[in-house]
Amino acid sequence: MIALKPKKGHLLIAEPSIIGDVSFNRSVVLLAEHNKQGSIGFILNKPLSFRLNDIVPGVDRPLKVYNGGPVEQDNLYFIHKVPKLIANSIEISNGIYWGGDFEVIIELINSGEIRSVDIKFFLGYAGWQVAQLEKELESNSWIISENTHKTSVIRKASASFWKEKMVEFGGDYLLWSNAPENPNLN
Repeated sequence: MIALKPKKGHLLIAEPSIIGDVSFNRSVVLLAEHNKQGSIGFILNKPLSFRLNDIVPGVDRPLKVYNGGPVEQDNLYFIHKVPKLIANSIEISNGIYWGGDFEVIIELINSGEIRSVDIKFFLGYAGWQVAQLEKELESNSWIISENTHKTSVIRKASASFWKEKMVEFGGDYLLWSNAPENPNLN
């Protein structure tokens, strides 16, 4: 049963039954867009092993980069909470924005005006075609949740974010919160 309908700004939390899916196993996704053409989101809790300054020339600070999803992994995306500093930003919801002038962002990062708590970078994104997300919801692949973290969701970085959501849901999900990532290896 689907309690909430997906909409931009909601979180998608991977059901524990998504085992073996390298991209989405134990993922928490922020939906950046959901409309009749499909859905776009960013995986919030899959940090990569390199930093922004490793892949973008001219960046002086070592900000983390996350695996945003399996689509267009050679492109860099970002969400932030400082639209007054970044022109052409699009509001997702709850004071979280995506996009904007990337050259300005580099300058603001290097000057210290934008800090790691203000912005989050992703290689790739999660994308669903028309009705694809709804089918995945019907097959119980995802749990939809309000983003109660508001702008602090940008700071949610580690794999423990998925575990926190499982504990929050309680019941049978509590058991999964401490289960190994691949129960077959137990």
